[in-house]
Parts: sequence; structure tokens; C-alpha cells
Amino acid sequence: MGKHSVPGDLGRCMDTEQVIGVKGLTKRFGVVTAVDGLDLDVRRGEVFGLLGQNGAGKTTTIQLLLGLTVPDAGDVTMLGLSLATRRREILARVNFSSAYVAMPSNLTVLENLTVFALLYGVRRPRGRIMELLELLEIPDTAHRVCGGLSSGQLTRANLCKALINDPELLFLDEPTASLDPAIAAKVRQTLKQIRQDRGVTLVYTSHNMREVEEMCDRVVFLRQGRPAAAGTPAQVRERAGRASLEEVFIDLAAQGRRA
Repeated sequence: MGKHSVPGDLGRCMDTEQVIGVKGLTKRFGVVTAVDGLDLDVRRGEVFGLLGQNGAGKTTTIQLLLGLTVPDAGDVTMLGLSLATRRREILARVNFSSAYVAMPSNLTVLENLTVFALLYGVRRPRGRIMELLELLEIPDTAHRVCGGLSSGQLTRANLCKALINDPELLFLDEPTASLDPAIAAKVRQTLKQIRQDRGVTLVYTSHNMREVEEMCDRVVFLRQGRPAAAGTPAQVRERAGRASLEEVFIDLAAQGRRA
């Protein structure tokens, strides 16, 4: 077990195959320990919420899981493979979307998505791209440059990019952050349908706790790179004696400021 393990019921909640296994994951930046001996266990087909205030270690954890930065200690397995030795194979089956990562603004949506489709070796890339644009209800953006899209259109184009290789595991960072309530609801419904139809595992980060309660099967709140609360949303609420995850979030943030 790592130095800071998620409580056992977080791993037992779903009796399915492990998709992400993290043991003792640690990352330091100078004197700051961003991720501190973290253990995680994510199961196939679930929506797993990785939560916490800014600076809690969420982004660093995702960067470590995507192999974008190298840990100081710990082991990561994904899809049954070691990230340290099989990163290329893993990333071919994984994808990522963030509301804060933009595609080149001078290319059209179709051109941008074609580049990613070719990188992933997608068969019939144009057909796949148009299928996804229809799914996210933005087919009219195909020939528009990304720099001329609204924030909501850009967010959905980024989701198309994240789905281009039909991933088994999808990391979503604030997937509805820039969307109006109606479009956000449609995106959540689309993600639920993709999960149901294709068995995709989602790792979900968001500051919208109502959305987290709607979407996530299990969650872990990080504080200073360590798990501060974990379980199903209902379990986390009950243990904290709070009516909502938003209240739990506020309590944990306050505790972090006093630490």
C-alpha cells in the first residue's frame, strides 16, 4: 500500500476489472510535494471523480497518469500495462479533454480533427469526424476555423477530439466549464450514453459538485496531494455529515487553509 491510500470501499465498490492502478505515487517540485504517496484503483466502466480545490494535486496526478511528467516514486498500471514501460501502447487506447486546452485557432475544426485522427490511425477519418460532430450537435462547425467558434463550440470540438480514437479510458478536465446549462446537460447525457454503449471508463475532474454527484460513481477528494475523503458521493456526504458534495468541498478547502 502507498503512504496515503484511498479507503478500501473505494476499491471494492465496483466488482469489475481494474483500469488504473496507482501505488505510492509521489511527485515533488522543489520543496513542494504535489502528489504524496497516492494509491488509486479505478474500475472498468465507472466514472471516477478526481476532486479538490486548486493546488490539491489533481492536475499533477493527471499529468502523471498520462505520462506527461515522471513520478519521483510509485507505480502506475493502466489497462493492465505498466505506464513506465508501455506508455505508447497505453496512450493509443486513452484520450484526454480539457476546457482549458485549445486546438490551433487558424485551422478549421475538420482540419484539426483530421490531424488527430491520422495520429491515432483512425480508419475513414472524415466519416468518424462527421459522426462525432453530429453526436455533439456541431456538424455546422466542420469548415469553420477554431478561432471563430464560441467557447461552447470549442469545448464540444475538443470532446470530439477526445473521442476520435474510440478510447477505452477518457480523462475529462472540467468538460462543461464553458457551456450554458442546456448544452452542458446535453454533453453529460452524451457522455452517459457513450459510457453505456461502449463501456468507456471516465476520470472526471470538476468544481461543479452538482455535476459530480450526477455523473460520478465514486470520488476522491485530494488535499495537498493526499486523499482527504473518498467513496461514493453518498458515502462521502454521510461521513462528513453534509447534505451535498459542495458542502464537503467547502469544508475540506477550509481545513486545507488551516493546515
